[in-house]
Amino acid sequence: MTRSIPDLASLHAMGAAQQPSYPDSSAVDAAVAKLRTVPPLVFAGECDELKEKIAAVSRGEAFLLQGGDCAETFEGVTADNVRNKLRVLLQMAVVLTYAASVPVVKVGRIAGQYAKPRSSNDETRGGVTLPAYRGDAVNGFDFTPASRIPDPQRLVDVYNSSAATLNLVRAFVTGGYADLRQVHTWNTDFVRESPMGQKYEAMANEIERALTFMQAIGADPDEFHRVDFHSSHEALVLEYEHSMTRIDSRTQQPYDVSGHFMWIGERTRQLDGAHVELLSHIRNPIGVKLGPTTSPDDALALAAKLNPDNEAGRLTFITRFGAGRIRDGLPNLVEKVTAAGIQAAWVCDPMHGNTFEASSGYKTRRFDDVIEEVQGFFDVHRALGTWPGGVHVELTGDDVTECVGGGEELLEVDLGNRYESACDPRLNRVQSLELSFLVAEMLRKA
Repeated sequence: MTRSIPDLASLHAMGAAQQPSYPDSSAVDAAVAKLRTVPPLVFAGECDELKEKIAAVSRGEAFLLQGGDCAETFEGVTADNVRNKLRVLLQMAVVLTYAASVPVVKVGRIAGQYAKPRSSNDETRGGVTLPAYRGDAVNGFDFTPASRIPDPQRLVDVYNSSAATLNLVRAFVTGGYADLRQVHTWNTDFVRESPMGQKYEAMANEIERALTFMQAIGADPDEFHRVDFHSSHEALVLEYEHSMTRIDSRTQQPYDVSGHFMWIGERTRQLDGAHVELLSHIRNPIGVKLGPTTSPDDALALAAKLNPDNEAGRLTFITRFGAGRIRDGLPNLVEKVTAAGIQAAWVCDPMHGNTFEASSGYKTRRFDDVIEEVQGFFDVHRALGTWPGGVHVELTGDDVTECVGGGEELLEVDLGNRYESACDPRLNRVQSLELSFLVAEMLRKA
């Protein structure tokens, strides 16, 4: 049977949270009309494949690694930038797979993560108040009246930037860059000076020996030469997600073809809200962020609305409590959801509950807090006998200075050296690798 999806007007009538206030409705109509005619960025069959992989995560047979930019920017769509992000995710995945002996499902916060929810509609600097920056999908980062006016044409730019990004990603993952024999070359530029790089290099040597052995006995499976890599973003701007939703010709079911995996944020997960309503109709695998205010009843109601058939792989709960609250807040949630027989993958977002403002004015996160939240997540699941299904992290493949601590011992005074995020602080490449080794250790015990 064909499932219909509600129209945009009825979604907006539900009081949709975190939407841009566009000054010109005819410009919005023109952008939406354009987006309704563009080819899909991903295919329904690929979304189904990812759903199968996440089903394995929910059964405790695999681990989800989801990572990438806090907010992508149009100018960040370069071959170097995309390759650097992909490289750090491939390195993290190979560490987790090899050190913890568990299949890793790889999902990037990439090719669509251009819109951000904000705690305030406005921003004031020096007595001037302008609309807040809501990501390149909505308006410009520059603090000028012209830049900050929400422009629906930017949604078409999101599509074009996402298409270019996915084109690069597909070329890298199928064209030899993701070949396991490349594990050394992913590391050459910082192996010499970094203890984390040296630790990685030692593991890469072991992998190479294993591969040589496999080759010697005549085994050379396709999996050694390419990886499955999926795209994801927060489904936030309704005009974009709605106009990128298509009926699949095979199944007559609606899929949001702007990415493989969509999630609903902590600020937009209202049960009677537009985002939950729209995503309840599409057939992609989806996630919901759950923060410290979430009650078990909230989680049960969201599961009933978003996954009424209790289909494995359809629903992922991404928890973001903060290092100080995870051990108190998470057990009750996991316990009640598990007792109700709900099929869901549990994933830890150790970033969003741990942001603070440094004395220098920069938003930052302590690496120790990030690790502490992941450790708490693992401890809770171990105590309950449930599976800690994955991590969802904001990271970059560059050597930025946005989060303090880690093996490089970045201090608050270092933040100004290379603070490049358009929104939230991200782990840099060394911190991301360090995280993967620490998580691999936790997984081994799990």
